[in-house]
Amino acid sequence: MSDKDDKTEQPTEKKLADARKKGQVPRSKEAATFVVLLAGVLSLWAFSSWLARGLRLTMLNSFDLKREQIFSTDEMRRIFIENLSDIVLPILGICVVLFACAIYGNIFLGGYNFSTEAIGFKFNKINPLNGFKRMFSMNSIVELIKGILKIACIGSICYFVLSGRISSVLALSYLNPMAGIKQAISILFQCMVIIVCAMIPIVVIDVPYQKWHYTKELRMSKQEVKDEFKNTEGNPQIKGKIKQLQYQMAARRMMSNVPEADVVVTNPTHYAVALSYDPDGTTAPIVVAKGVDDIAEKIKDIAREVNIPILPMPPLARSLYYTTEIDSEIPRGLFKAVAQVLAWVLGMKAFKEGKSQQRPRDLDMNPEIPQELRF
Repeated sequence: MSDKDDKTEQPTEKKLADARKKGQVPRSKEAATFVVLLAGVLSLWAFSSWLARGLRLTMLNSFDLKREQIFSTDEMRRIFIENLSDIVLPILGICVVLFACAIYGNIFLGGYNFSTEAIGFKFNKINPLNGFKRMFSMNSIVELIKGILKIACIGSICYFVLSGRISSVLALSYLNPMAGIKQAISILFQCMVIIVCAMIPIVVIDVPYQKWHYTKELRMSKQEVKDEFKNTEGNPQIKGKIKQLQYQMAARRMMSNVPEADVVVTNPTHYAVALSYDPDGTTAPIVVAKGVDDIAEKIKDIAREVNIPILPMPPLARSLYYTTEIDSEIPRGLFKAVAQVLAWVLGMKAFKEGKSQQRPRDLDMNPEIPQELRF
């Protein structure tokens, strides 16, 4: 199986972007030709009266001359300037329209693209062997067949159109200058309209073909897609290892904050959340550590080592775990429940240290939690 047979995948965004940098974009010569012809028809229709008047004045000035004028340099210069001023504006208008549409026609398919790589010198562009390969490639054969069919189609249509107007063309010599010019422009306009109409099916076929051919040339194999993903996104195994290391570092930093906690609220088997509160501060209680399963057990082990109270309060533990990030304040909806816990913890601490003679009442292990904060 050849390499081209392996290329079954559509090109990725990176592949398309790299191709544009190299100057490879889909182009349709037929679309560009069609746009220019259509612009020519419309501009000829728009400037026809102005152009006919200018041509008439030019002919009158050029063929109705006296002997003195013919041998006068100044007079001939004046006539030339007058003729130029009569026809320059309509011709300039047509040229401007054609120039703008020629640019648009070339970027109609593929868009505007400027590439320094495309204009750079490459030896393979002047290599005769590569030139012969391009001449006899499948794409060149398709372009040749398309060109022959286009010439045959448009040529035959123009022949039938003009053959039916031979008498009108021959009759131009019997008309006065203004009528002859208008008639000539009318015949030219009709021929151009027919040519534009004949180009429509060619463009309709060529534009999708050029898109298909461009995509086909950039198709990738499954291995190329995998290699590109590794180069752009990184090897999945390496990324997984990095994430694991980052997770372990974050876990170690989090565990170092557990001794600063005032209480640990648990599920009691799966969840553990360590809370810290500064009575002299202005902030709400903060979650300094949280985790599930193995990390939760580690948090509880550290809390036991430093004699931090561990309270089994499943609803509150789940709410704190899902609603509050590490080193963040608890949500306002949990203020009441957490305040009861901290008040009991601080009261029990004061009772054990002999600072208070009254033991705190038993803590409600199922405090009221807003419905939207339940998990």
